[in-house]
Amino acid sequence: MADPAALYDEADRLKTDGDLEGAAAKLEAALAADESYALAHSALAVVRQKLGQHEEAIEHAKRVTELEPNDAFSFTALSVTYQRAYAGTGDTGYIQQAEDAMARSRQIEAGG
Repeated sequence: MADPAALYDEADRLKTDGDLEGAAAKLEAALAADESYALAHSALAVVRQKLGQHEEAIEHAKRVTELEPNDAFSFTALSVTYQRAYAGTGDTGYIQQAEDAMARSRQIEAGG
């Protein structure tokens, strides 16, 4: 079985080198080995966003919030993913989703 952390590290190197497709493939492999690897979902959201694959990016960012429902940063990252999807597509539907995710982040930070 592949080591998800090693695959993540390889993906990080590929991303740094500008090989976003290669990084995405390594992150997908990491998730095939461990679907609950939140860090790989988070990184894949970023890579997919950079590739202009906004819906895929959102799905991975959402998965992080499912895996870590009490982590305010995960919801902040989801909000940013929605904001970038809006910027990349002009679809105003993403604006409310970004605001909702940020509101959830603030609620978690406030202890609720």
